[in-house]
Amino acid sequence: MKDETKDLDRDDLVELGFLRAVAARLPRDAEVLKAVGDLYTRVGLYEKGLETDRKLVQLCPADSLVWYNLGCSLALLERRKEAVKALGNAVSLGYTDYEWMVRDKDLRSLREDRGFKSLLKRMAIHSAAQSG
Repeated sequence: MKDETKDLDRDDLVELGFLRAVAARLPRDAEVLKAVGDLYTRVGLYEKGLETDRKLVQLCPADSLVWYNLGCSLALLERRKEAVKALGNAVSLGYTDYEWMVRDKDLRSLREDRGFKSLLKRMAIHSAAQSG
């Protein structure tokens, strides 16, 4: 799947311009990059979102949410094998929100993927063991 750029409204354009300028000045600021990546995804610029998520993984390799977002970007681009691997890293680093992962629309392309189903099963078993 290629980028699905939605019609950017004036607010999106202003926000995108602002965040790009801030990111250019602070290229290693993880919080700024997270905001940029989120906006890219929200407006359908998936390739740009993926590029940003890859930078974030380099800056924050132990952050489970960064890996989760990388998995989402890869899934949106239908790069399933890479997406499942990134999500597996997220889980290994402590990502535990099973309910969100099951219903996250960004992961729609993975619903029938064997690796993704296995990952969800592993999460469910771990969650049951933690609560029981």
